[in-house]
Amino acid sequence: MTKSYMFPDNFKWGAAASATQTEGAANSGGKAKNIWDYWYEIEPERFHKGVGPQDTSTFYQHYKADIKRMKDVHFNSFRPSISWSRLIPDGVHVNQEAVDFYNDMFDELQKNDIESIVNLYHFDMPLNMQNKGGWENLEVVEAFKYYAETAFKLFGHKIKKWTTFNEPIVPVEMGYLNHFHYPCVVDMKRAVVVAYNSMLASAKTIQAYHELNQGGEIGIILNLTPSYPRSESEGDLKASQIADLLFNRSFLDPSVHGIYPEELIELLRDYELLPQTDKKDIELIRNNTVDFLGVNYYQPRRVKERESEYTSDKVLPEMFFVPYIWPERRMNPYRGWEIYEKGLYDIAMNIKDNYGNIPWYVAENGMGVENEERFLDETGMIQDDYRIEFYKEHLKWLYKGISEGSNCFGYHVWTFMDNWSWLNAYKNRYGLYRVDLETQERSLKKSGQWFSNVAKENGF
Repeated sequence: MTKSYMFPDNFKWGAAASATQTEGAANSGGKAKNIWDYWYEIEPERFHKGVGPQDTSTFYQHYKADIKRMKDVHFNSFRPSISWSRLIPDGVHVNQEAVDFYNDMFDELQKNDIESIVNLYHFDMPLNMQNKGGWENLEVVEAFKYYAETAFKLFGHKIKKWTTFNEPIVPVEMGYLNHFHYPCVVDMKRAVVVAYNSMLASAKTIQAYHELNQGGEIGIILNLTPSYPRSESEGDLKASQIADLLFNRSFLDPSVHGIYPEELIELLRDYELLPQTDKKDIELIRNNTVDFLGVNYYQPRRVKERESEYTSDKVLPEMFFVPYIWPERRMNPYRGWEIYEKGLYDIAMNIKDNYGNIPWYVAENGMGVENEERFLDETGMIQDDYRIEFYKEHLKWLYKGISEGSNCFGYHVWTFMDNWSWLNAYKNRYGLYRVDLETQERSLKKSGQWFSNVAKENGF
């Protein structure tokens, strides 16, 4: 049977994961606490069903068998993250147990012909760094650069694709504009500082990597949410532009172009939100842009102008726009997110037309569903046809973007196996493999079978 959607040669098929969400062994192997370990300790009731990060999906113990499972479903690439608090627990000295674990993991991936795309930061600020102020403190920016350089020197001979951050807007939005990530600060001025210093840390890390001349590439992973206005009215268009500036371009423009959008600077200046900057740092950001881009896409953002009076005394993004419900939207009711596959095509075209057609890949795309046990058949396989449909429709739009010249080199799902997900713990499952939390047994879902065939055939 001819395949309708054949992807470019050497296209990267795989999945993404993060240390805190999959490794487990949070209190062993020489690892120090990160903010999630600490938050769970002081407020366990915040986490779904009281499940914390201490065990997660036991990848630290079972990585060899799990990597074999990746091979079984024809992955040719995988994006894990390194845990900063595992590798350098006290912020200064390297933990040899961590070095051994990551070396073994990377070797095992290599043995199975699976390329590692290694991410350095996935929301897991070490507690000792958060106690210094986290990303609000330039000392922590320097500490991150030291951690990154250490990782490059230890593993750079094996790893040829690195990324600095995964979704740097998320700790900003969830931890400094909302109460969903520690430290639960709601203060836009401080949020802007965190965003700017994250970008500075990324640029310093890119500079450090290129100076080591290890012959690889370094990028960043951004969750891009296209901002669609309710209408073509001036107010709605302005609302969508501001949403785009705050949530997409604040990281996309400096990462790829090395400069911040003038409109964003003006907006922040108007509301006295501009962070203190140093000429040298602005220059550093300009001169250290990414080699490639990872893009996480889950849902669009639909906005309209604010029509009621803004009553809060705090400047927050909702001052400038409010959500709009598109009458035709289709929802994932479990996650509360709109499913809009064409968004991936719009991202592909935006990168092609406005960001120099930089090489990029889909670093995460997936569908979280609650109580998947409902769909277990008599053989013990979860019949998740909804997830197959989700992937298939997104891939069709991605294919269209590639066929129109967008420089996309891969597609990674979130995620390889069910994992722990911050405050939601195991509420929504995303994996190609089901994880039984009682036994830690893994079993392939129907979507895993489907994805395996797509990866093997390079299309469908």
